[in-house]
Amino acid sequence: MPTASYAGRPAGVRSFWLGFAAYVLPTFPIAFIWHLVLFKQQYNALQIYRDEPVIAFGLGSMIIQGAIFSWLFPRVFVQGSGSFLKDGLLYGLGAGLLSWSFTTLAVAAKHVMVSVPDYVLLETAFTILQFAIVGPLIALAYRR
Repeated sequence: MPTASYAGRPAGVRSFWLGFAAYVLPTFPIAFIWHLVLFKQQYNALQIYRDEPVIAFGLGSMIIQGAIFSWLFPRVFVQGSGSFLKDGLLYGLGAGLLSWSFTTLAVAAKHVMVSVPDYVLLETAFTILQFAIVGPLIALAYRR
């Protein structure tokens, strides 16, 4: 089945799975390296996370997110509305803002931590990096 030619027409199964992979495959290593290697000391200093994170829960969360973000893309962008890079960056901006609202703002509002501004800065930078990469990759997955 071809990709969406007008709003509301779902894209093909192949594009969905490519979009899903475009989210999960880069997100897992980016998140792992960001949170557990590069900025591990900063996150530990915030005293917000457990000593031993449950990697399977993080991966499960990414799988759910990947399915939703891939399913949503062709319902937001009409085929041929622009270049995949432009559409992908715009999609990344919207999806990233949504993600940031529940992975950064809501967490900062509910969890005890040493420094809310430090947490918001770290997670904002992570979210920008993540969606600057996965937004265009998802758009590419739906390109003909």
